[in-house]
Amino acid sequence: MEKADKYRVIVSKRAAQMLISHAAFLADVSQTAADRLICSFEEAANTLETMPERCPWLISEYMPRNKYRKLLFEKRYLLLFQIKDNTVYIDYVVDCRQDYTWLLR
Repeated sequence: MEKADKYRVIVSKRAAQMLISHAAFLADVSQTAADRLICSFEEAANTLETMPERCPWLISEYMPRNKYRKLLFEKRYLLLFQIKDNTVYIDYVVDCRQDYTWLLR
């Protein structure tokens, strides 16, 4: 049986900072929730090593068509990423409860 192709996953500085910001906000209320968010992000990011194409495209009239894919994790956070060759670039971590139209413009 052949091993599935593995993708290299790179988290941008911006995405890492966004995750830290979300976790810090949660930590003010519950350190457990903040820890769970970070673990859930790591698990979601690790799943992108195989079959990142399974995730749907982010569709927006302001974004270039078929540029970003999205992966929902921890019920309300979106991980937005691009695939280039055998590398997955995680560019954004967005809380779906917040207004992120700035990203789409």
